[in-house]
Amino acid sequence: MNVFDIIGPIMIGPSSSHTAGAARLGLVARKILGEEVVQAVIELSGSFARTYRGHGTDKALLAGIMGMGPDDARLRRCLQLAEDEDLDYTFLETDIPDTHPNTARLQLTGCSGKTVTVVGASTGGGNILITEINGLPVTFTAQSNTLLVIHWDQPGTIAAVSNYTAVSGINIGTFQLSRARKGGLAIMMLEVDGEVPEAIIDHLKGIDNIMDIILIQIG
Repeated sequence: MNVFDIIGPIMIGPSSSHTAGAARLGLVARKILGEEVVQAVIELSGSFARTYRGHGTDKALLAGIMGMGPDDARLRRCLQLAEDEDLDYTFLETDIPDTHPNTARLQLTGCSGKTVTVVGASTGGGNILITEINGLPVTFTAQSNTLLVIHWDQPGTIAAVSNYTAVSGINIGTFQLSRARKGGLAIMMLEVDGEVPEAIIDHLKGIDNIMDIILIQIG
């Protein structure tokens, strides 16, 4: 247990689960998209669906989607800020089976037309768990710097990535692989110690079968 677990996050809002965690969830989804969001369809399940207006979950999710952290004072007025910035957003109450009570599915469209769908939960104390990206199951908390390597599932691809990170001095704390099928689209999730220089990311993008590299930085 760390200090964050004991005292909770620095945040705006009444609930670490419904506001701080929701803001972090929206922010990580924005980072996965990798650009300014122009449209957001936000599906809320469980407790999120029942209490999101009263607990400010709607404001917190939008704040994160707009690039704000849980402690940003603008969170309180982000519904108006979203309208001022022409962010088209919709909240839908739904049921996402077999998930944490505080779960949301965020379907985001960026300024270039790029889209991403992220499913995640606010698990308490401002912590989150990302469980799905574009239909592929994943499991990461974004508490450590995380590299998401989107690639085609071909022999040698994992070895090429892990070998290069090793020789570059990047220590991998946790590694996971998710794939739709053998030879199909896959995601490597590498939770790493320390910073990841841009030059390393640029090199990884040039490896055969790599489609994209996304760095989720903590903080």
